[in-house]
Amino acid sequence: MFKTAIIGDGYTAVELLRLLAFHNSIKAEYILSLDFAGNPVEQMYPNLSGYSDLICVKSDIGLLEGKCDAVFLALPHGVSAPIAKQLLDWGVKCVDLGADFRLKDVDTYLEYYGLTHQEPRLLEQAVYGIPELYREDIKRAGLVANPGCYPTSAIIPLAPLLKNGLLDKQPLLIDSKSGVSGAGRELKTGSQFCEVNEGIRPYGIGSHRHEPEIIQELSRATGSPVELYFSPHLVPMNRGMLSTIYGRLRPGVNEEDVLDCLKEQYGTEPFVKLLAPGVMPHTKWVYGGNQLQIGVYVDRRNGQLIMASALDNLTKGASGQAIQNMNLMLGLDETEGLKAPGLFP
Repeated sequence: MFKTAIIGDGYTAVELLRLLAFHNSIKAEYILSLDFAGNPVEQMYPNLSGYSDLICVKSDIGLLEGKCDAVFLALPHGVSAPIAKQLLDWGVKCVDLGADFRLKDVDTYLEYYGLTHQEPRLLEQAVYGIPELYREDIKRAGLVANPGCYPTSAIIPLAPLLKNGLLDKQPLLIDSKSGVSGAGRELKTGSQFCEVNEGIRPYGIGSHRHEPEIIQELSRATGSPVELYFSPHLVPMNRGMLSTIYGRLRPGVNEEDVLDCLKEQYGTEPFVKLLAPGVMPHTKWVYGGNQLQIGVYVDRRNGQLIMASALDNLTKGASGQAIQNMNLMLGLDETEGLKAPGLFP
């Protein structure tokens, strides 16, 4: 049994605890918190009553020295980097659910996050954590940068098509909708009930922090810079994410080629599901599960490709994928603790 700790106490932390409650090989021994030290987890999150007897301890990583095999960092950007450095020095494997190791360029990190990176030397060894694309690298990693939810929803459908040259060079359009839990548990005006209920709005157009992450990984897939437009939206639901992706196929490429490419990449993947022709995904179908579903449509008249992907932003978009990564890092079955289907209705 591998011992782990969770540093942080927000929505991704409680989702980690929910999923680890059914894990046979990883046990959460500690949860560290800045604001809730001394509080039982089940008091903060009653859904875990009977499943977790943990009590939050003060956020002092010195408490973990020699006591953990691995740690999940469920922290805001700018906080994880020095903590990860200390844990790695102790030989502890880390999955960072924040943004500190996603972007490889420190200037881009400074531009989008407004902070100077505290541990730039770690960026070279941090592996970007999409198992379906970088599985072997993740197995050998000591530090994994868990992707953002929006990037996961866009990169997984697009990467194999770009890698295999099926798409034209015209800018891609990624139109995404997210549940409000993606904003975190901290009180913010824009995510209060009266602000989001019975409405939908775009936000972060041209400045969203996940845009350079998407560009970085898609450019990596194709081997040259990728142009795209990314439009995130906040919708009045707790959790879930739907991205509709528009691109132009190269001359001579058809829908069968697209489907064959996606099947070749993901046909045996446990958590990526290519839906039947004519079927588009629904956020309800992946609610609470670690699955990402993809639907494909090609307009035969003009080669316009439309793909839709759905995932749960707290599961495959965050904590589920983090456990998937940690399973690989520890040499475990990748699906352990994650085999449950989504909840429906």
